[in-house]
Amino acid sequence: MSLAPRAVLVHRTTEYEELLARHGTHGQAAFFLAARGRSVDAVRERHERARRALAEVAGAVPLTWRQTRVERADLDRFLFGPEDVVVVVGQDGLVANAAKYLTGQPVIGIDADPGRNPGVLVRHRPDRARRLLPYAAGAGAAVDELTMVEAVTDDAQRLLALNEIYVGPPGHQTARYSLALDGTDVPPEAQASSGVLVGTGTGATGWLRSLWEQRSSTLALPAPSDARLAWFVREAWPSPTTGTTRVEGLLEAGRGLRLTVESDRLVAFGDGVESDALELTWGQTIHLAVAGSRLRLVH
Repeated sequence: MSLAPRAVLVHRTTEYEELLARHGTHGQAAFFLAARGRSVDAVRERHERARRALAEVAGAVPLTWRQTRVERADLDRFLFGPEDVVVVVGQDGLVANAAKYLTGQPVIGIDADPGRNPGVLVRHRPDRARRLLPYAAGAGAAVDELTMVEAVTDDAQRLLALNEIYVGPPGHQTARYSLALDGTDVPPEAQASSGVLVGTGTGATGWLRSLWEQRSSTLALPAPSDARLAWFVREAWPSPTTGTTRVEGLLEAGRGLRLTVESDRLVAFGDGVESDALELTWGQTIHLAVAGSRLRLVH
């Protein structure tokens, strides 16, 4: 007997809640912000809008379904099931935070604060949740299948991201590594740089695009559903032992980028979440390519 669908409501702690946790009371938080030229009232209003949105979505879950909530900080410890419908209530970035922990479950993005978010991934208002939930659980739901990027190390560590994966130094030092492309006979190139960024069409509206524009690149950046990635080397440095002939490119499905570490310590993290980074040491290799899984975002 199959389980009834479960609505998993993903949310994050609001700025107001963080202020109360830090300062203890509303009055102390108000004093702290006022000393910096800000009003606590605006912060609290955003908090109340976010909580109203979450309550409205929770109230829209069909009575025959199960439901639970998970805060962003607990995503890495939460076990998603195949019968889940994931409802992200918050910002676009929260969808990316949840994406790497999913295995094909449909995702509904609910904009908790319309007008403050671009709405690229949180496409719906809270009042649409009552219709969208049963629709997403059905077999005919229309979804955008968004490409993800995957990094795998030679000791089987694995990292997924919806926007991009960064490989480089954890601070402001220089990253040293050799870079090779799958499917070519060209030898690896030793490089010294600020790191390497490999991202998707979804990420092409953010960090990737800033690098693309900064260097006036002629690469055709991928669309979110394209099965290819774009990659850029940040501030590659030419020297007698390091080159700069490979600083950008596209990776089609089935082809990847391979970095072998020649520094004491590098890190790899996805979607800007440095707290969930892979640690890389001298001689380790990391391979970056189109991921086998995709994010299924409901229209």
